[in-house]
Amino acid sequence: MNKVLTNADEAIHDISDGDTIMFGGFGLCGIPEQLIEAVVRKGIREGWKDLHTISNNMGVDGFGMGRMLEANMVASHVGSYVGENKLLEERVLTGKLDLTLVPQGTLAERIRAGGAGIPAFFTPAGVGTLVAEGKETREFDGKMYLMERWLRADFALIKAWKGDRMGNLIYRKTARNFNPMMATAARVTIAEVEQLVEPGEIDPDQVITPGIYVQRIFVGEKHEKRIEKRTVRTA
Repeated sequence: MNKVLTNADEAIHDISDGDTIMFGGFGLCGIPEQLIEAVVRKGIREGWKDLHTISNNMGVDGFGMGRMLEANMVASHVGSYVGENKLLEERVLTGKLDLTLVPQGTLAERIRAGGAGIPAFFTPAGVGTLVAEGKETREFDGKMYLMERWLRADFALIKAWKGDRMGNLIYRKTARNFNPMMATAARVTIAEVEQLVEPGEIDPDQVITPGIYVQRIFVGEKHEKRIEKRTVRTA
């Protein structure tokens, strides 16, 4: 099976309006920049209005997943943080986007559970808050816990530093973040990498995401690797 594709547009050829998509990254660190742009291009071309996204946050205005908001193609979002995106705030407050906020650790565990085939688990996070509305609670050893369901998706779009032609992936530092767990929790995982090598060139002990979880891989042509905020201290 040949997993290597030429570019992002080819890699997302069968994504369509109405799909649920996981996007790796934390802030702007480790996001699949080329895949996001390809989704925006296809969505604009085909008039998408009903994508369902899962990601820690939704980029910033004018970059990353923020570009998807500008194209008005996202109907709902599940994530943890929305503080850097004014357009997202506007869409939520005007009822144009259905937002589900999840505690960050719970989000990570719901995705991990989806990849592990665990349909539900109990956590103390959110007990007694708005997060618990409509959810089952149960007492264990004198402490209340909240039941949370797994998260799974049609597609996971992730970013890795290096991969081989079989789809084995390694990540660099904090760019690892949500990418490995999302790779396990989707029907189709598409990996955007900075370097592509031959099988055997990656030390097996360094592999974070085994190739069995990755269906498609390609080399991104350009990665801006922006940061959200830069603080400059005067001398």
